[in-house]
Amino acid sequence: MPDLPIPTSTRLQPLESLQATDPEIYSAVIAETRRQQTGIELIPSENYVSPAVLAAIGSVFTNKYSEGYVYKRYYGGNENVDTIEALAIERAKRLFGADHANVQPYSGSPANLAVYYALLAPGDTVMGLALPDGGHLTHGWKVNFSAHFFGSVQYPVDPVTGLIDYDVVWQLAREHRPKLIWAGATAYPRVFDFARFAQIAEDVGARFAADIAHISGLVATGLHPDPVPYADAVTMTTHKMLRGPRGAMILCKKRHAQIIDRAVFPGLQGGPHDHVTAAIAVCLHEASMPHYREYCQQVVANARTLAEALASRGFTIVSGGTDNHLVLVDLTSKGVPGKAAQQALDRANITLNANMVPGDKRSAFDPSGIRLGTPAVTTRGFKEAEMILIANWLADVIEHMDDEAVIERVRREVMELCAQYPLWY
Repeated sequence: MPDLPIPTSTRLQPLESLQATDPEIYSAVIAETRRQQTGIELIPSENYVSPAVLAAIGSVFTNKYSEGYVYKRYYGGNENVDTIEALAIERAKRLFGADHANVQPYSGSPANLAVYYALLAPGDTVMGLALPDGGHLTHGWKVNFSAHFFGSVQYPVDPVTGLIDYDVVWQLAREHRPKLIWAGATAYPRVFDFARFAQIAEDVGARFAADIAHISGLVATGLHPDPVPYADAVTMTTHKMLRGPRGAMILCKKRHAQIIDRAVFPGLQGGPHDHVTAAIAVCLHEASMPHYREYCQQVVANARTLAEALASRGFTIVSGGTDNHLVLVDLTSKGVPGKAAQQALDRANITLNANMVPGDKRSAFDPSGIRLGTPAVTTRGFKEAEMILIANWLADVIEHMDDEAVIERVRREVMELCAQYPLWY
């Protein structure tokens, strides 16, 4: 029997179809596209996906339901889903040198929850970097499930250096005997010594997990130490430096594969988002290309240049610099709260986020610092010269927040630069 023709209605370009069906959502999509095209994105957890990744996200795999795992589904018609999930798994294992990969978690927090579900019992003690010092909510911070259902111990960074003091981590671990120790952060600009974390965990009989959501690309390309040989589980999101869809992965050793898989499904989730799985497979394929390592090298070079240029304008850089994609700036010496700086920079078409800094005396709602990242601007094609421009724009706005003429001048210059580096959307 010959293949049936595709119905004419589905030949419409996706945005044309959206415009015809829902003009309000169409208008929001166009406005967001314009915002991304004309502004500089410095939020470290954001990036731009490729047209191929975007096509996979918007594919017909969004129509399918596929509870279970490859070749072990509860519904029929999953032969093509099996293909894409098997590809995603194999690509993840190859890229990171892992025994096992689960690509079904919906996002980073559910991935971390699956690690708890698999490796701990309720009430066990966990240990992670404190949120005000750059840690993640799910590593035991007090407002999160990880502190509600488990005992929590938080280790700090040194308030002077901004660095993790591994002797302090070891002392806290010996005192509290956690069952799981996390290494990972959302605002830590330096290298993690995963081997040291593993030694501390072994010393107190704890499991060790690494959350590399922010530095996944650096780990994959050998530009940051690798936790995979040491950790019982490694989690990551796929939408940050990997430039993929909003999803997550868990890597683990072979001996933990079954309990990790069972924790994700049926323990915590139902059917995976198959269109996201397809897009994860695409981004992993792209990350295996030689040019991706060059991209990651430029991400780090851009972050270092940005930090140095801001320091030359009198800004305080937490830890004195950066080893990765992230720059944390303490605005205390400038007398400017982080939230006010964020809002002023929004008006100048520069997007970043206010962030707490070590020893912060202000609240998380209005902290003392700002967090900057270079993955998105590097994807756009910016290099060191553009980082110096951006640093000076940041400084001009923050130092003249009440001068709308300065903010408008920066906004125009930002738009002129962005026009020279158009996105592909």
